[in-house]
Amino acid sequence: GVFLYNHLQQKVRNAEALAQKYKQQQEALSAQLQVVYEHRSRLERSLQKERGEHKKTKEDFLVYKLEAQEALNKEKQDSMNRYGALSSQHKILKNQHDDVKKQLLDLQLQHNSLRLEHRKSLESQSQKLAQLQQDRDSEVTN
Repeated sequence: GVFLYNHLQQKVRNAEALAQKYKQQQEALSAQLQVVYEHRSRLERSLQKERGEHKKTKEDFLVYKLEAQEALNKEKQDSMNRYGALSSQHKILKNQHDDVKKQLLDLQLQHNSLRLEHRKSLESQSQKLAQLQQDRDSEVTN
């Protein structure tokens, strides 16, 4: 009976030692699991924060993009208006230039005809003067 009692006590001690060992392992695993859960919780908070920042950055970018597009459209419209005004002014100046060219040609033609008329008049006056001198010389000789 003593032998059986010792043997059973030895088995109980072995079982208690094994239970203690498993309990320590369970506590170590529980501590590791707690660390993993805390790390996961920090990562989730960090992820949520990053998502919030990303969303804000995306919204800011969309606002910037919209403002840039509006500014570009406004600048394009202003450029088109300036182009239209310059084009109209160019047409007006071109028409004025053509008118001035036409006036210049008319004045050149008028100048040439007046020069020709003046030359004819000068030749006519020279001939009359020569004729008068000849008549005077002939009267003097007579």
